Amino acid sequence: MDKAKPWYASKTIWASLVAVFAALATGFGHPIDAKMQADVVDITIKVVGLGASVLAIFGRLKAISRIA
Repeated sequence: MDKAKPWYASKTIWASLVAVFAALATGFGHPIDAKMQADVVDITIKVVGLGASVLAIFGRLKAISRIA
């Protein structure tokens, strides 16, 4: 692995968080199957990517220095 990426861009991290949430939900009587977990991970990755893009644009618009 030569390339680095931020933690929030990792499918492994999001899949692990969803698995923890699914385990907790099952413990409280609301089982979440593997298909639903995969769907939640995919949607989460897309939402996080969209949020990061919007934040980057907002940050550039509010910046007080030029890009060199």
